[in-house]
Amino acid sequence: MLKDLKEFLLRGNVIDLAVGVIIANAFGAIVTSLITDVITPLFLNPILKAANLEQISQLKWNGIAYGNFLSAVINFLVIGTVLFFIVKSAEKAQSLAKKKEEVEEAPAGPTELEVLQEIKALLAEKK
Repeated sequence: MLKDLKEFLLRGNVIDLAVGVIIANAFGAIVTSLITDVITPLFLNPILKAANLEQISQLKWNGIAYGNFLSAVINFLVIGTVLFFIVKSAEKAQSLAKKKEEVEEAPAGPTELEVLQEIKALLAEKK
């Protein structure tokens, strides 16, 4: 039983998933900081001050508190935009790596020795 558990835990998929979850958590902290420390002070605070509010969660209309929903939508848009650029950058890096591999795998022309041997064979045929 312990052997099966060890095999399961040390599979590549489980480790990859664990790494993905940890990176996603760190990425979430970065996005949260981006929103609270950059976007909110630059863009939302002037709008909130114009509406005489201190926090976006205080936004209400006819008793409906839509401020938290609006904050979640902003988070989603920022995360989606950042992920889009990350994925595009990764795809571009992969395509550049594939092009380099294709160039390296291209068949090399004949060596100098091979060319000289062919010339020697042609000269021997002429005689």
